[in-house]
Amino acid sequence: MAFALSDSVRALLPRRFRDRRPRVAVVRLSGTIGAVSPIRPGLSIGGVAGSLERAFGMPGVKAVALIINSPGGSPAQSHLIHRRIRALAEEKRLPVLAFVEDVAASGGYMIACAADEIVADPTSIVGSIGVVSAGFGFHGLLEKLGVERRVHTQGEAKSMLDPFRPEDPADVERLKRIQADVQDLFTGLVTARRPTLSKGENLFTGAVWTGRQALPLGLVDALGDVRTVMRARFGEKVDLRLVAEARGGFLSRLLRRGGTPGGINDLAGGAMAAVEERAAFARFGL
Repeated sequence: MAFALSDSVRALLPRRFRDRRPRVAVVRLSGTIGAVSPIRPGLSIGGVAGSLERAFGMPGVKAVALIINSPGGSPAQSHLIHRRIRALAEEKRLPVLAFVEDVAASGGYMIACAADEIVADPTSIVGSIGVVSAGFGFHGLLEKLGVERRVHTQGEAKSMLDPFRPEDPADVERLKRIQADVQDLFTGLVTARRPTLSKGENLFTGAVWTGRQALPLGLVDALGDVRTVMRARFGEKVDLRLVAEARGGFLSRLLRRGGTPGGINDLAGGAMAAVEERAAFARFGL
């Protein structure tokens, strides 16, 4: 039989049991998606699983808010994070709202689609529903330097798209088939999760829109921010409880990997990762 605690009895309880405000767990998902470098990890299922578990398992939580700021990255990690959010939402029977800050593009938008509602700032960038692969070709440079590259493989496709060899049309065709398969999954996922998408425009070209442009297209449900929307929904006293990601510092990440500092190689890798991440955001003018 349920009964109400008196104020005098409630005052004796720990604070977490005394607080009767509606509570919303907030998880920040920021950065490029995938293993950027050993010392500069991007968003991955291994990195965010703990935060998501704590958010959905928080006592008394009424909803989970995802604050997303990502230009995309690894399709696999994007899909794994999307699936984990959906699994936890269905298991705990909690509503999920995604709030887009600067950008939720490509894999970032795939993660946003795990939410029941997507809210964006009017100036946010959303979309980029497509697949891209990029690289460099150095075979001409090697020839000028008089360097001979020697590669021995078992399996004719093992050295596919080797940047030190001339581009092979067969490799390109194989890559395009892979991209088409990933794109088919991506568009199917978005279509299933966003049934109100506009039918009058092809939204699967890799194009992006501002939050204000995306609203009538059905890519987002509303314009706003987490504090304003959650106060309107749960009241002025809503408790927005941020769930911090337990990444740790450089040394702790090395210890978890069982490795040792790589000196200049680690520093160079981290610097290159920072440049690549900056370039990913710069694609969207950020």
